[in-house]
Amino acid sequence: MPNSTQSTRIGVFLAVFAATGFAMKGVFIKLVYPYGVDAVTLVMLRLMFAIALLWMVRLWRLHASSDEPETPIAPLDKVKLFGLGLLGYYLASVLDFIGLETVSASLERLILCLYPTFTVLLVSWFSGKPIPPKIKRALPLTYLGMVLVLAPELMNAHADWVGIGFVVASTLAFSLYMAWSPAVIERVGSMRFTELALTVSGLGILVHWLISHPLSSVDQPWPVWAYALTIAIFSTVLPVYAMTNAMKRIGAGRTAVIGSFGPVLSIIMSMGILNERLSAVQWLGAAIVLSGVWMVSKK
Repeated sequence: MPNSTQSTRIGVFLAVFAATGFAMKGVFIKLVYPYGVDAVTLVMLRLMFAIALLWMVRLWRLHASSDEPETPIAPLDKVKLFGLGLLGYYLASVLDFIGLETVSASLERLILCLYPTFTVLLVSWFSGKPIPPKIKRALPLTYLGMVLVLAPELMNAHADWVGIGFVVASTLAFSLYMAWSPAVIERVGSMRFTELALTVSGLGILVHWLISHPLSSVDQPWPVWAYALTIAIFSTVLPVYAMTNAMKRIGAGRTAVIGSFGPVLSIIMSMGILNERLSAVQWLGAAIVLSGVWMVSKK
């Protein structure tokens, strides 16, 4: 029992750590944009750092388990892994970073937290299975909350429809990734899937950057490089591994419930660091959104 209790506590800590790391991403991005870096270059630098760190960990894991070599990946799963890597980390990241050029970090995080409901709808659509009753009750709540959050933001010109559209598209891309990836993860393994999918996304953004940018655009002020490394460490690599290990210890449901508080953490940090503010109506909308996400996540 003590060991089980300790494992649960560690799992909860890891889930909170992952939620905090993901919530910090929008704040870091807003802090780096004043230095003049564009979204594609920032995503490229972030993923290059992240891939280097991931492969250091991967090579260490392979060396540590050299007596148990990894099973080969089936050709069809390689194709699916390639597509999912481009969808979940390349496309979703680019759309999100572009949206953050005009959308506040707190609003961006609230929109992104709709991905569980998007995922549920997509899974139901693809599988042909009906949506569970509790999900049907949660969906209207989440979208009512988003209306309350978005309306004042647009009226006060803190964001525009184009920026919001990019963040919504990013949320949809990540939801498709979440809906299609579990079957591949089950066959490939969660750690290996994450490492390889991120590698594919890094190659995708590198090609994108090489086609659309001159090589001279990599010449950025040192704060841009520092923020890109910070985002790679604290808002990409460490949260990904923490979330994976949290799910092993406390299950995906409890991890998702804890992760649903990420938007609140993002709002608090945005208020303290970026001087962003939410109105009373927006706070009400945020609470409603989180209530809906919690209903979706709980068992």
